[in-house]
Formats: sequence, C-alpha cells, structure tokens
Amino acid sequence: MNVIANLFNMTFFWLILLFVFVIIEALTVHIVSIWFALGSLCSIIASTLGAPIWAQAIIFAAVSAAAIILTRPLVKKFILPKNTPTNFEQIIGQSAIVCEEINNTEATGAIKINGIEWTARSDDGKTIPEGSSVSVVKIEGVKAIVSQTEL
Repeated sequence: MNVIANLFNMTFFWLILLFVFVIIEALTVHIVSIWFALGSLCSIIASTLGAPIWAQAIIFAAVSAAAIILTRPLVKKFILPKNTPTNFEQIIGQSAIVCEEINNTEATGAIKINGIEWTARSDDGKTIPEGSSVSVVKIEGVKAIVSQTEL
C-alpha cells in the first residue's frame, strides 16, 4: 500500500509541476519553461510505470536539458528578433555635402547624402558652411552628426 501511495504522490507532484510550467509559459511572451514541462511529462510517465524517485528526477533533468540543447538553435532562428540595418546605419562613415549651413547654436543645418536630405549638426560645435564636404560620424535621433573633412 505504501508503494502505491508513494507512486500516486510522485505522479501528482510531477503533474503539478507540469501545470505550473505550462501556466508560466502561457503567461510569458518568451519561451521560458516549455522544456521543463516536457521533462515533467516524461517524469509523470516514469512515475506511473513505477520508476524510483531518483530515476524520475534524473529523467526530468535529462529530458529538460536535452530539450533545451536541441531546440536552442530553432528558438534563436525563429523567435529572437533579427537586426536589419536601416538607411541611417548605412550612412555612418559616408561622405556628404552640406546643403544648409550647419550651426549648432542656431539649430540649423542639413546635408545631402545618396540623394536624401538629413538634418545635421556638427560633432565639435563649429559652424560648417554650405557646400563643405563632411563625414557622418553618428546618428542621434533624426539628426546626422557630422565632422568636416578636408578637401
């Protein structure tokens, strides 16, 4: 009778863990506990087949670890966001022509690069006259931060 009670208790324990992991998974945006739910499910099966508690624990740990290791590449490929460069990242380091005098004090200035006009500011605070050649150092918000280049 003690063996049957123990078997029932462990099956119930693994079942509770399974539900906890499934609820956690349902409440979160990212995949965080599905692997442990699979390990719990395998331990439920082992428990109902009469496996000892230590074997159930090993099965839980092994199945969870294997699931994490085997599915990690798929999760990284399909779930994690892909960083796609946009046009502002592509202009960093490129040369441009000042089409409106750049004056940080008056908050004026524009450059033209690849046929597109950008609001621009000087990286060192100096005024850069119209027609000058500049290099894009970085982007801050919607402004290109530029450095005057020597011709």
